[in-house]
Amino acid sequence: MRLVFILLTLFISNETLADIYKFTDTDGRVYYTDEPRNKFYKRIIKTNPLSLSVKSDFTKVQNFTGTNKKRFTDLIEQTAYRHQVDAKLVHAVIQTESAYNSSAQSPKGAVGLMQLMPDTARRFGVIDRNDPDQNVDGGTRYLKYLITLFNPNIDLAVAAYNAGENAVIRYNNSIPPYPETQNYVKQVLALYNH
Repeated sequence: MRLVFILLTLFISNETLADIYKFTDTDGRVYYTDEPRNKFYKRIIKTNPLSLSVKSDFTKVQNFTGTNKKRFTDLIEQTAYRHQVDAKLVHAVIQTESAYNSSAQSPKGAVGLMQLMPDTARRFGVIDRNDPDQNVDGGTRYLKYLITLFNPNIDLAVAAYNAGENAVIRYNNSIPPYPETQNYVKQVLALYNH
């Protein structure tokens, strides 16, 4: 669930109204667009040019994200401090991964605020990926590991969080040429630098 992607890319101006479509690929990656590329995109927001329904839906998404962000801010701040990772970066990853939805689950099995896969969770000592404390701790520890591994190139660490560190290494320590990963890095960094 990358609801924030809608906020960053589809609401370019207050004057723009567009239907919003969603597609989940076989790897569980979620895409939102106002221009679907194929029949597999499903319309999730239908706009009426004579109404402000998009702005209403935008407000609902904003309120959901804002409420959950407040709920988890202390946890995120404390965990980031404990593992010496910039809390703004952890927030950016969580906002991109789950929009602060602690029960988010991808079709490929990524779970929770930081969308941990089973292997990553085990690797970083997470027993219950659905537990927000454990999920944020494991995800932040993984992020710290990646920042250290890529010494400390944040772009590569963020790319590795999305595509895996082996993909970044395989492409000679550069962002892999996967459109989803390239967009993910842009989105996380835009949130981080905002």
